[in-house]
Amino acid sequence: MTGEAARTTARAVFGLALAAAVGVAIAQGDPKRGEYLAAAGGCVGCHTAEGKDAVRFAGGRALATPFGTFHGPNITPHPEAGIGRWTEADFVRAMRQGVRPDGANYFPAFPYPSYTKISDADLRDLWAYLRTLPPSPQPSKPHELGVLYRWRLPVSAWKWLYFAPGPFAPDPKASPTVNRGAYLVEALGHCSECHTPRNALGGPKRDRYLAGGKGPEGKGVPNLTPTRLKKSSDKDLKDLLTTGLTPDGDVPAKAMAEVIENTTSKLTPADLDAVVAYLRSLPPLPEEPK
Repeated sequence: MTGEAARTTARAVFGLALAAAVGVAIAQGDPKRGEYLAAAGGCVGCHTAEGKDAVRFAGGRALATPFGTFHGPNITPHPEAGIGRWTEADFVRAMRQGVRPDGANYFPAFPYPSYTKISDADLRDLWAYLRTLPPSPQPSKPHELGVLYRWRLPVSAWKWLYFAPGPFAPDPKASPTVNRGAYLVEALGHCSECHTPRNALGGPKRDRYLAGGKGPEGKGVPNLTPTRLKKSSDKDLKDLLTTGLTPDGDVPAKAMAEVIENTTSKLTPADLDAVVAYLRSLPPLPEEPK
C-alpha cells in the first residue's frame, strides 16, 4: 500500500469512528434538553410527594380518583426502589405502550394515552435526564384501589376501547406554531387527562375534548376551548400560565397552581405562544353540564 493510500484508508477509518461516536452521542440523548421536557411534561407533579422535604421524583404523590387512590412511583435511577434496572427500551415501552418491563399493563392513571405521542427524540432526551437524577431509596407506595379495579389484565380491554398508541402526527393544514402547541398540549403536557370529561369506565369523551368538567379528583376543571378562552386576551392567558394570576388578581385552584409553578411557567416564550395558538384553534365546545 502506498503512503497516500494508507493515509486515505486512515482518514476513512477515522471518519467512520467519528460517525459512530456521533451516533452514540445522539442515541444517548441530551439530558439538559430532557430536563426541559420533564418540566413541560409535568413529571415532578405526580412523582414527588407533597411537603417541602419531599425528594423530587422519588414518588409518593397521591391521586384520588373514582377507582381509588393511585400513588406516583419513584422514577429515580435507584436499582431497587426506582427504575435503575430499566433499559431505555423499557422506558420507551412504558411511555409508548403503557406496559411495565414485566409485560403487565400500567393503569391509565399514568397518562400514557398522552405520552404515547411523545417523539422518539424527546423520549431519548427524557430518559437521559432521568438517568442523571440522584438515586433515592424511597420505596414506591402501593395503589389503594377498589376490589374491582386492582387487576391489570382487564386494562387491555380499556386500551382496546380508548388507547391509540403512536407518536404525534402534525396536522398538515395547521401552521408550525399551532402544531407545536398541539404537541405540547396533547403529548407532553397531557392536558386532556384532566380537562377532557370521562365516562363511567374512565374513558375520555372524545367529542368533549378539553371541554372541562370534573377532573380526576372530582374537582371542577375549566373548559380550554375558545368558548371560555375568548373572554381572555393572549396576554391574559400567558400571564396566567406564567405567574398564576388572572387580570383581576384571582388565582387558580391548587392543582392548576402546581401545574403553573412546575410546568407552564417553565415553557419558553415561543412554546407558550404555541400553546395559546393551538387552544385558540380548537372548535368551541359548550361547558360540560354540572
